[in-house]
Amino acid sequence: MSDRSLRAHLLRLLLLPIAGVLAVGAVAAYYLALEPATDAHDASLVDAGIALGERIRTSGGVTTVDLPFAAEQVLRTDPYDKVFYAVRDPQGHVIAGDAGIPLPDGVPLPREGTVFYDAVYGGAKIRAASYRTHCGDALCTITVAETTQKRNRLVRQILIGSVLPQALLATLTLVIVWFGVARGLAPLERLSQDIRRRSAEDLSPVAAARVPEETRPLIQALNDQLERLAALHRNQQRFLANAAHQLRTPLAGLQAHAELALAQPLPEAARAQVDQVHSATVRTARLANQLLALARAESGMRPDLRADLDLRTLAESAADEWVHRALGRDLDLGLELSPALVRGDALLLSEAIGNLVHNALEYVPRGGHVTVRTGVRGERAFVEVEDDGPGIPPAERSRVTERFYRMPGTSGTGSGLGLAIVSEIAAAHEASMQIDSGAGGRGCRVEIRFPDPRTPQAGKTWTA
Repeated sequence: MSDRSLRAHLLRLLLLPIAGVLAVGAVAAYYLALEPATDAHDASLVDAGIALGERIRTSGGVTTVDLPFAAEQVLRTDPYDKVFYAVRDPQGHVIAGDAGIPLPDGVPLPREGTVFYDAVYGGAKIRAASYRTHCGDALCTITVAETTQKRNRLVRQILIGSVLPQALLATLTLVIVWFGVARGLAPLERLSQDIRRRSAEDLSPVAAARVPEETRPLIQALNDQLERLAALHRNQQRFLANAAHQLRTPLAGLQAHAELALAQPLPEAARAQVDQVHSATVRTARLANQLLALARAESGMRPDLRADLDLRTLAESAADEWVHRALGRDLDLGLELSPALVRGDALLLSEAIGNLVHNALEYVPRGGHVTVRTGVRGERAFVEVEDDGPGIPPAERSRVTERFYRMPGTSGTGSGLGLAIVSEIAAAHEASMQIDSGAGGRGCRVEIRFPDPRTPQAGKTWTA
C-alpha cells in the first residue's frame, strides 16, 4: 500500500462501492416510485375521458358533445400543465376539442381498454390516453392529453427524494469509517508514543495487551526483532568487556616490566625505546579501561549497584591521584567540593569524574589551572570540571561526545573515548551533560547535572 494514511486508503477503497450502491439504490427507488406515480397521472386522464364520454349525444345519425363552456374550463384547468382533448365520431372526424392531437402511431385502438402513449403536439411533449366508447350503435374515440411538466417535476422530486437521503447516508458512512478507523488506530498511536519515548538502549519487549488482535502478529515480529537485537547487543558488550578485561592483566604486567627496565641503567638508545614501549603500554591500558567502562555504561545501572552517594566523597577519594598527575604536568589543580547527594553506581560515577579530570589535565598547557567542583544548584546535584586550556569550539561540542572522535589538530594521547564515556554514564543516571566555555570565555567547563531527587525518574533498563 503506497498510501501514507490507512484512513485515506480505506475511504478510497469504500468510495467506489458506496457510489455504486448509491447509484443502484437511486435507480431502483426511481423506478419503484415512478410507476405508481405515473399510473396515478394516467388515471386522471382516463377519468377526464370518461367524463367526456358521458357528454356525447347521438340524434338522427349525428353525434355531438354537450360540453358547456364552464365544464370545458374545468377540464382544461391544471396548475402545471396544458390539457388537451379530442372527441372523434365513428368516421374519425373531430367533433369537439383539439383537432391536432395525434392518435397512437401504428397501434390500433382496441374496442375496450385504454391506450397510453407519448407524442408531440404544438411543439411540446405530451402524454395521451385514447379509448373507444359507445355513441349510439357505433364507437367514438376520446383522447385526453396533457403536457409533461408535472410529470417531469415528479421525476425530479423522486430523484431528489431517493438520491439525497442515500447520498447523506453514504457521507455519514464515510465519516463514521474515518472516525471509526481513527478510534480503532488509537491503541497503535499510543503504542507508537510509548516506543518513541523509549531510550535507544531499551530493547525490552513491547506489550501487546491493549492493541487490536490484527496487529499482534506485527507486535510479535517486532518483539522477536528486539530480542535478536538485545542478544546481539549483549554479545557485543560481553565481547568488549571480556576483551578489555583480558587485556588489562598482560598490559599491567608489561607496564610494570617497562617501569622496572627504566629504573635500571640503560644506554640512551635503549632507554628511548623502552620509554616508548612504556608510553604505548600506558595508553593501551587506559584504552582498555575506557572500553571496559564504556561497555558498563552502555549496559546502564544494575539495580543492585544503585546506592546513595556523595559526589564530594567520590572526588576526594581520587584527589591524590589527580594531584600527583597535575604536579607532574606543572598544573594548578583546585578542588571546590561541597556535599552533593545522588543515587547511582559509584564505579561509573568515579569513572565519569576521572575522565573529565584526565581530559583537563591532558590538554591544558603547563602552568594552567583545573578546578573540580561538586555541589547543588537549584535542588539539583552537580559535578563540573573547569580549565583555562584551549577549550572546545561551539561547533565541535556536539561531536566530541562521539566515540573515537578527536578535534582536528588536537594534541595529547587521548583516544576520543573520554567524553563519550561521560555522556553514556550521565545518560545512565538520567543526568544532563553540558559543555561550555570556562570563566571569562576561556578554556572549557563540562558539567554533569543530576535530576531533582523530588522528581520521580523512570530509571534506565539494565541488561545482563
